[in-house]
Amino acid sequence: MPAPAELGARLAEIEAQGRKRQRRVLEGGQGAHVRVDGCELLSFASNDYLGLANNAELVAETQIAAGRYGVGAGASHLLTGHHALHHRLEEELAAFVGLPAALLFSTGYMANLGVVSALVGRHDAVFADRLNHASLVDAALLSRAQHYRYPHLDLTALDRLLTASAARVKLIATDAVFSMDGDVAPLGELLELAQRHNAWLYVDDAHGFGVLGREGRGILEHAALSTPCPSLIYMATLGKAAGVFGAFVAGSAALIDWLIHKARPYVYTTATPPLLAAAISRSLKLIRAGERRRARLTALIARLKAGTAGLPWRLLPSDTPIQPLIVGENVEAMRLSAALLARGILVPAIRPPTVPLGTARLRISLSAAHSEADIDRLLIALHEIARGD
Repeated sequence: MPAPAELGARLAEIEAQGRKRQRRVLEGGQGAHVRVDGCELLSFASNDYLGLANNAELVAETQIAAGRYGVGAGASHLLTGHHALHHRLEEELAAFVGLPAALLFSTGYMANLGVVSALVGRHDAVFADRLNHASLVDAALLSRAQHYRYPHLDLTALDRLLTASAARVKLIATDAVFSMDGDVAPLGELLELAQRHNAWLYVDDAHGFGVLGREGRGILEHAALSTPCPSLIYMATLGKAAGVFGAFVAGSAALIDWLIHKARPYVYTTATPPLLAAAISRSLKLIRAGERRRARLTALIARLKAGTAGLPWRLLPSDTPIQPLIVGENVEAMRLSAALLARGILVPAIRPPTVPLGTARLRISLSAAHSEADIDRLLIALHEIARGD
């Protein structure tokens, strides 16, 4: 970590490596077409996979709830902040994913920190996929448990680590849909390993909830997991496909009761505004009835894949709305992103340390709000840039 006098030089190093970050200012609602930094842009840069972030039904539901219940929760859940709308939503979320109970958190990051540190400590071990989200990495470090990272999706390596471990409590942690690669974890095989080694399985379904499965119930539906398992812990966020904000954890009733007592980011945080719970409750209905939206996403993904043939950059194999276009070097990824921006198309360049060295990429995020013409516009621009037009 830098001392105060070193900050300027360290920031200059980051910029020289092509890793400087900047915030863009969104000037209207989220959507496929946005106004950012004063420019009208076609956006492939959000996680609003079903196009619900600006949905009129959710807006109306939020306005009604704000009029009835106000804006702020005013206290933590364990004081007077746990509203009837929160309680009803937790019951709805548990039923939606087919698990006994659920608990709301303010963010997915806080959920991961809270759950992992509530279940494992100094004499325990976390076994994590190497490409897990940063929040799961930080959760393992914060817990002070031994932290083992197995090669991406290498369950043979995971099995060896679990077999060799003498830890008192073992916890396997994995993304369901990996946020930078778009591939999907083999949930059934992971659960079999967890049961065989008497370990917890913690699944972060931030990018699968609302998208995977016939009714958008996420990785559990996608994997046809019909029987709840006491060792399974499921987390999903509510600000991506659900279009609102927050997160929830679902599992056994005993697990949820334990988290109410031990998950510090839950215990010591003011509850989210009740109006958001009302909006999410409405969103669940739209997700359940959103088969047409998911079918549209599938068609757009296929159109993008077909259209990238012949480009000098390759798409990673992904059947999800996350379509990473591997470029390689940081500077080249930034150049490609800037060339698209000059054509009115926003696609973010993702660079290390978010992704491994040498795998800088454009992360193309598709939404049901996109049209076929939007996909074609992106493809035409990519081919023009590849030809040097």
